[in-house]
Amino acid sequence: MTAGKVILLGAGPGDLDLLTLKAAKALASAEVLLLDDLANPAIVELAPQAQLIRVGKRGGCKSTPQDFIQRLMRRYALQGKIVVRVKGGEVLLFGRAGEEITFLQAAGVQVEIINGISSGLAAATSLGISLTHREHCQGVTFVTAHAQDHSEPNWSALAATGTTLVIYMGMSRIANITKGLLAILPDSTPAAVVQWASTPQERCLLSTLGKLAFDATAAGIGSPAIILVGDAIGESRMTIIEDALVA
Repeated sequence: MTAGKVILLGAGPGDLDLLTLKAAKALASAEVLLLDDLANPAIVELAPQAQLIRVGKRGGCKSTPQDFIQRLMRRYALQGKIVVRVKGGEVLLFGRAGEEITFLQAAGVQVEIINGISSGLAAATSLGISLTHREHCQGVTFVTAHAQDHSEPNWSALAATGTTLVIYMGMSRIANITKGLLAILPDSTPAAVVQWASTPQERCLLSTLGKLAFDATAAGIGSPAIILVGDAIGESRMTIIEDALVA
């Protein structure tokens, strides 16, 4: 029997043109495709030979249990099949890749990783900014607002780093996030929300930290979206703003 393997593939933020050539080749060779909810569903067209299994995982929605996904990958790989686990965004950033790699390697399954563009980077691209603009910061911090134990990061400590903050899975807690950051940062600090970055459904909202939660609610922007905070965000030269905020 031919040895199987699992490929953890980053599908990027949604625009299939952002896939790497390596990703396209892997999809073409896939025999089993485990598709994440946040990946562009049209990606299945690049895997014409694959058996498709949808393994949705989205905050606030009914999700496929992580243990079940891992057992599926192990089962098909041990049958000698090429399994491609498609994840939205970047595999190694908030995608549970660590536990999947550990589980599969313990079962003797070969694991390959193919990186994708993170939605945080795609959001910065949509705003036309550098997350590490040297006139404003010395780094960038990627952080999730959705911890496994449902706790939240120390927002005040993060604000004090002086880095650009790129916050994932935070829309349901945006009021609490901004409150925590405002303990350190002035309310005039540039901030933004980008929903569905790189896709036709993309929506961008530029605001300030003091008004961000109100403006996002008024504009009806929800998940999936990235929250960005820091002086570097003020470099955006976007001319389109949400209609809900024009008045």
